[in-house]
Amino acid sequence: MDAESILHDKIVEYMNASGHDDLNEAEPRKKLVLEKNSFNQTKLSIGTSSMIAPKHCKPSTSYEKQKEQCVKYFDQWTETDQVEFVENLISRMCHYQHGHINSYLKPMLQRDFITVLPARGLDHIAENILSFLDARSLCAAELVCKEWYRVISDGMLWKKLMERMVRTDTLWKGLSERRGWIQYLFKNKPSDGILPPDCFYRSLYPQIIQDIETIESNWRCGHHGLQRIHCHSETSKGVYCLQYDDQKIISGLRDNTIKIWDKNTLECKHVLTGHTGSVLCLQYDDKVIITGSSDSTVRVWEVNTGEMLNTLIHHCEAVLHLRFTNGMMVTCSKDRSIAVWDMSTSTDITLRRVLVGHRAAVNVVDFDDKYIVSASGDRTIKVWNTGSCEFVRTLNGHKRGIACLQYRDRLVVSGSSDNTIRLWDIECGACLRVLEGHEELVRCIRFDNKRIVSGAYDGKIKVWDLVAALDPRSPAGTLCLRTLVEHSGRVFRLQFDEFQIVSSSHDDTILIWDFLNVPSEQGDGSQAAPRTYTYVSR
Repeated sequence: MDAESILHDKIVEYMNASGHDDLNEAEPRKKLVLEKNSFNQTKLSIGTSSMIAPKHCKPSTSYEKQKEQCVKYFDQWTETDQVEFVENLISRMCHYQHGHINSYLKPMLQRDFITVLPARGLDHIAENILSFLDARSLCAAELVCKEWYRVISDGMLWKKLMERMVRTDTLWKGLSERRGWIQYLFKNKPSDGILPPDCFYRSLYPQIIQDIETIESNWRCGHHGLQRIHCHSETSKGVYCLQYDDQKIISGLRDNTIKIWDKNTLECKHVLTGHTGSVLCLQYDDKVIITGSSDSTVRVWEVNTGEMLNTLIHHCEAVLHLRFTNGMMVTCSKDRSIAVWDMSTSTDITLRRVLVGHRAAVNVVDFDDKYIVSASGDRTIKVWNTGSCEFVRTLNGHKRGIACLQYRDRLVVSGSSDNTIRLWDIECGACLRVLEGHEELVRCIRFDNKRIVSGAYDGKIKVWDLVAALDPRSPAGTLCLRTLVEHSGRVFRLQFDEFQIVSSSHDDTILIWDFLNVPSEQGDGSQAAPRTYTYVSR
């Protein structure tokens, strides 16, 4: 008889002798039978399908005597033979026994790789694995054990998490610049030249989260600081258009001038003259300012010096709007046409195509690599292919002329003299939502990933919940988050980011609505100083 057969028989004997000693003695003992099958294997037969779990009891005397001999035989086999035999043995056990073995094996199969990797000189791999955790998971990982805490601390993982957020989230990026803690990130050297330890970033993180929550709350509640620029136009008053960045605000005025303001001091730094009509639209980048006027011309200016570089004469009536990017510009006019231009340099701008199709003044255009979108006083929005300039489709729905729109990805948001705002899917032409609330013509509109901000001839600026507006289940009455009232005239243009709205009006002012730096009276809910801010519930 070979060793395997001896071990097999002995195990059968042990299981029969000791496996059921604790069962009810009133019942006859069920004989465990291991029978050979046609594949030289065995099968389990205990005479019942009962899965009663045996209680833990002291091993039988026969088991104690013969266990060592079985182990001795087992140790003589190869690893492959051992695995095959154990698999064979496990297949003959009942469900309870499988569960017991599983509980025994589970901790043996687990590996604390975060602890093991540094012990083998692979700290960088452990750090890289944990660097993908979010803040909540990183907090939990710190509590696992001292070694995990050490890996997180030595790897500066809180710093890396903050850097990842700044790279991917514009709110984080803007906040890091405004609060000054960007100096501690990336390869920047702090003013004192000393890089803080990871615990500094660990304590800074919740402060950042609190700042973000406060900003969101200020948007919802209408809490803001307010700065006012009086443009002091010498002739006709009104600020028709504007654009801003962290250093400056550039505005186009009804008095034919372009004024450049220092955003921090609110002082006028430059006045550009040359247009013979109101400056109705503008856009700038790091090289040039391009403006459109009621004098029917488009002019190009050097952004730093204010020198006029070029004048484009094509439209036969007022240039109402323009957009440019990546070597391409689109202008639109009261003459009902849209002009597409190729921009090689600021002085080399050539007309590529004229798009005709609207039956009234084309008030606004926007475009990306796929579509050019235009809106007109004829109540329609038209979509054109950017590459071929061919007409694609018309979006119908507004009951009066359309004064403004913005297009991004698949979404078009438009405002009209029917006092409504409409959201459209540009691919299928469907109107996704109608927003009602303004009492007069909606003159300007902008949106980001969270909200829509609109300005109207009623002098009001409204903030809308974009995410809710795109959800057809959201009640119409919940979409307007806040109405801001401070302008005394029609709101002509606005732009906003995560921290502020900058708006201009027929009242000859530019207002900066600051949702980050809010007077303390508003933050604690007590009475605010007169005229510091105004907000009106929807």
